[in-house]
Amino acid sequence: MEQKSFVTSILVDKSQAEVFSSINNVRGWWQGEIVGNSDKPGDEFSYQMGDVHFSKQKIVELIPNLKVVWLVTESNLSFAKKKDEWTNTKIQFDISSVGGKTKLAFTHHGLVPAFECYGDCSGAWGLLIEKSLFSFITTGKGVDVF
Repeated sequence: MEQKSFVTSILVDKSQAEVFSSINNVRGWWQGEIVGNSDKPGDEFSYQMGDVHFSKQKIVELIPNLKVVWLVTESNLSFAKKKDEWTNTKIQFDISSVGGKTKLAFTHHGLVPAFECYGDCSGAWGLLIEKSLFSFITTGKGVDVF
């Protein structure tokens, strides 16, 4: 039986272009230290949250106002036995119009319940997408969720 990757979504009263722009402004909604660029295909950036989480992402797909995909090329999760659980997983943002609103569907492909970090990581993604990114899209300011 195939295990499902982590998925969540939000619905906002903003345009698909505004949602797309917000996703790509990673520093606006993902707490921690961000180094590098996230604006165009091939860009790479790293994320560091204290000594708990490090990951490096490469933009592998960018379809304006519709889709953003990051490939995690490196990871170090200090709290997991297998510290590189995120490496070679993909983080995907799909943007669509639903009933006059914009839907952002988020999937972390490969982040599955069998991973030791699944509980902590899926909980963190839920807060980041549903609270911080939602706030950043709707108000222009992300919120501290950690």
